Amino acid sequence: MPDNRTGPPRRADGGGPGWPGAGVFKRLGSLQRAFRRHPLTAADPRAAWLRWARWQVRSRLWAAPAVVPFVGDTRLLVRRGDFGATGNLYFGLHEAESMAFVGHLLRPGDLFVDVGANVGSYTVLAAGVCGARVLAYEPVPAAHRALVANIVLNGLDARARAFAVAVGAAAGQVAMTAGLDVVNHVLATAEHANHGGPAVTVPVAPLDALLADRPAGPFFVKVDVEGYEAAVVAGAETVLRAPELMGLLLEMTPQALRYAFDDRDLHAHLLALGLRAFDYDLETRALRPRDEPVRRGNMLYLRDVDAASARTSTAAPLRVLDRAV
Repeated sequence: MPDNRTGPPRRADGGGPGWPGAGVFKRLGSLQRAFRRHPLTAADPRAAWLRWARWQVRSRLWAAPAVVPFVGDTRLLVRRGDFGATGNLYFGLHEAESMAFVGHLLRPGDLFVDVGANVGSYTVLAAGVCGARVLAYEPVPAAHRALVANIVLNGLDARARAFAVAVGAAAGQVAMTAGLDVVNHVLATAEHANHGGPAVTVPVAPLDALLADRPAGPFFVKVDVEGYEAAVVAGAETVLRAPELMGLLLEMTPQALRYAFDDRDLHAHLLALGLRAFDYDLETRALRPRDEPVRRGNMLYLRDVDAASARTSTAAPLRVLDRAV
């Protein structure tokens, strides 16, 4: 998994609310670098720019969401300012290596848990392309509505379930930002007094409790909660120790510091649970051991690399942007 500093920006249209405006050239420069570096757009960045330009025009002429192709026969609803979906519109797979690994690993009937599902890119990939069963957790109301809409759009109601609950270390309630799209997050104690944007109070529960009544634990877990990952792991000890768990995909970010979490401690804890860290090569499908966590980006942890490699090496290609991945 590459450090996301060399990949697509989190806000993948190159700008935030009010764009265009101050800093527009800086944003366009960032997007240009992303198109040139991303493995699915590097060979033809002009095609990515064309998709970007078409969306900028379309989103300003029509307020209604658009239905756009995703992977294979799946689709995503995209709205203006919906950076969780526009990244896939521009790049094919916004998080190329991470999403490709999930798409190559999962098989029909596997249980995939999507913590911090946002609008459902990983959920649709897992359930709609791989045929896996999915439990998706997204507490921010707008994102949860988009997640449900994408499940319904793809006819995945029988395989994917969406829950409007945050995942953390203990049961209770937490305050979250509500107007930051893909970077919405649990408000840290120090943020409460200074946060001037919209916020929402949501229920929170540990993953062990949320999955306690299931006959078996998940096969794979993805966690992307903007720095709150250590709290999710703290509430998932039973899940992470279960022998049926192949592994997890976990975001590492400096934003963990706002909760006094240290990614190096989190990395060491996951190793102590019997998991090992790997990078995934999208082109060769090779899994390469990794010693240190990335500063910013996704980390892949696996319990049985040979079993994972056997799956990824024999998986059917994913059809993305008219190419096989």
